[in-house]
Amino acid sequence: MSADDSRHDRITAHTTPGHANSLGHWTSARHPLRVAINYVVVWLVRISPSLRLKRWLLRRLGVTVGTGVSWGLEATPDVFWPDLITVEDHVIVGYDATILCHEFLQDEYRTGEVVVRERAMIGAGAIVLPGVEIGAGASVAANSLVTRDVPAGETVAGVPAEPMGDSSVTGE
Repeated sequence: MSADDSRHDRITAHTTPGHANSLGHWTSARHPLRVAINYVVVWLVRISPSLRLKRWLLRRLGVTVGTGVSWGLEATPDVFWPDLITVEDHVIVGYDATILCHEFLQDEYRTGEVVVRERAMIGAGAIVLPGVEIGAGASVAANSLVTRDVPAGETVAGVPAEPMGDSSVTGE
């Protein structure tokens, strides 16, 4: 089984009624008041320079946050399902990175946990998709799209993110 298959195995699909796309039915997926409160708290997380305050706010959203987590300015946790995010001890989430736990599609929406293991790093502007696990000590380069698990200690880059030593990335 490939790492990409395991991400999809960890995603739950939820069908939506009618002809509108699933985003048109978001109020059936999550209570609008919950999303509104999450949005305000996420906004505060994004702009606060205090790492201590960010960790406290993330925990109020339901994010599992380890000790010593550094959450960069403008970094965004999932607004709909922040409670599906686990960030272990001493993780760095870089400036403007995004961790998503949902995907709204035409006839369904999908949810999945995201786990970032101890001492992993997510670079500025990177996007992590639902169901992904980033292993301990792994690194995600800036502006990468993480569509599959990143093994412990691995460094990935690109869209989609691939191991840095992979010849398909470097052209060797």
